[in-house]
Amino acid sequence: MDFLFRQAVPAECADADRVLRAAFTPYMKRLGREIPADYYKWLPASIERGDVFVADEAGRLVGVAATERRDAGLYLDRLAVDPAKQGSGLGSWLLLRLEEIARSRGDRAMSLQTAEMMEHLLRLYGRHGFEIVHRGPPHHGLDPHTRVTMVKPL
Repeated sequence: MDFLFRQAVPAECADADRVLRAAFTPYMKRLGREIPADYYKWLPASIERGDVFVADEAGRLVGVAATERRDAGLYLDRLAVDPAKQGSGLGSWLLLRLEEIARSRGDRAMSLQTAEMMEHLLRLYGRHGFEIVHRGPPHHGLDPHTRVTMVKPL
């Protein structure tokens, strides 16, 4: 893979939005929901804070990882891979780069939340050392599907 891992820059907000929407539309449909027009309104501020990382392939964004600092750890809010690159190992590659970032900052853990019904994601995160620590309904109440919180100690 010839990908460059780096922080997103403000000029890439539209491209990051494109990758997020393309990757998350099937996820949301399985949950019985649609992505509203303003769903990623938080993205510009997150990019400005330096919390969004991208996989760049020859000048084109093909992966996006939106993160947050939480409790001395890295919270993975979104991990999106362009549908044309799904199944290529790019998601795993991004997870490894994020772990490098977290370790270099002295973070003690990485965490995330995903829908329990997304078994392929549970397997992906499990292969990378994440373990389920909690199951429950989503906090937003927009759908009834159980969410799992997963943590990987560093």
